[in-house]
Amino acid sequence: MTEGRWWHPARHRDRRPFLLQRGQIRAALGGWFAGEGFLEVDCAALQVSPGNETHLHAFATQFLTDDGRRAPLFLHTSPEFSCKKLLAAGETKIVDFAKVFRNREQGALHSPEFTMVEWYRAGADIGEVMEDAVSLCRTALSATGREAFEWKGRACDPALEPEHLTLVEAFNRYAGVALESYLDDSKGFLTAAKTAGVGVPDDAAWTDIFSAVLVSKIEPRLGEGRLTLLQRYPVCEAALARACPDDPRFAERFELYACGVELANGFHELTDPVEQRARFEADMVLKQALYGERYPVDEDFLAALSVMPDASGVALGFDRLVILSTGARSIHDVQWTPVET
Repeated sequence: MTEGRWWHPARHRDRRPFLLQRGQIRAALGGWFAGEGFLEVDCAALQVSPGNETHLHAFATQFLTDDGRRAPLFLHTSPEFSCKKLLAAGETKIVDFAKVFRNREQGALHSPEFTMVEWYRAGADIGEVMEDAVSLCRTALSATGREAFEWKGRACDPALEPEHLTLVEAFNRYAGVALESYLDDSKGFLTAAKTAGVGVPDDAAWTDIFSAVLVSKIEPRLGEGRLTLLQRYPVCEAALARACPDDPRFAERFELYACGVELANGFHELTDPVEQRARFEADMVLKQALYGERYPVDEDFLAALSVMPDASGVALGFDRLVILSTGARSIHDVQWTPVET
């Protein structure tokens, strides 16, 4: 039935108000970054490595050279590696409104191709970029003239002071699980998760238990009424963030939530190439065990880390921000030409 396709005139008329507001939000965010002195960059999507996080899945392709060689390449899952190379090159405040690609992702809030707003501040701590993320939420909503974010009957007013919550606090409050007690105890963590009513298989890895509790018990409760900044992730769940100086079991990572929806993910960036390589290799071992594949390490990226300045950065899902700001029903409402399979 063609009536259901995005290009059908009736469906396009239905989606068009959201698409026009998408443009208004894009202009507003561009103005905010310009006002803060950011340089807008445009990172290449084709990379030798798409990223090395266990649960991110990439699209693979090949570059056919003139002499007949086949060089494997990937569509990036984030412009992160390229942006950090630009920091190493000497840039200090950059933002990319990047098209990114993630396999195995489709749904009301997921698309295999989407827009990510990724920005970095050299010399900044994680608190500064958290403030950026909150300001961008306020800017986006203001561009639409609406009073609150909305998603599936929930509302969130980004003008209110955001809630700051650590992972330890969140696991205790919403799941009754003492996360700090199980950082090195997969068996105990599994038992605690099952006691909390979370369905996880007996052979689940620690990271899968963590994700199951987070997704089922915690995320739906975040960003109710006001934004939530979820902070201090276990270091094994923050592959590119530096460890907290007061407790190396945790990392300087945060995620921003509104209406139970994750909007942004930020790090105080790890710049130690030796530690970064070790984390990548550990993640790829786990990826091989879970999914039967692994991605190459970008050696050029690791080399750039040795001269990259101290910095903090954030990746924000632009399409999701538009959904919540406009009251749209799905990511397909806010993309001009959505991927529909």
